[in-house]
Amino acid sequence: MSERERQTVGQHGQVTIPKPLRERFGLQIGDEVFIREEAGKPVIERSMSREKVAEGYRQRGEQTRDLTSELEGVSTEANERLGDSPES
Repeated sequence: MSERERQTVGQHGQVTIPKPLRERFGLQIGDEVFIREEAGKPVIERSMSREKVAEGYRQRGEQTRDLTSELEGVSTEANERLGDSPES
């Protein structure tokens, strides 16, 4: 499929999203999308459910905890090997 595919706006303002694009972006019947303007052009964005947003925050929280734990270990190891830094 080319980057551009001609579609016709229907009587009620509807436009069909071509099947290859729906499949590529995982759009299914009943999914919500946002339509906004960007640089004078319409842009269609997939809506994200509250569950997906919450899952993203949970994953980010886990990553942050893991990183914090790792950095604490590195800091402890550095202190053990290097001791206190000399004062300037």
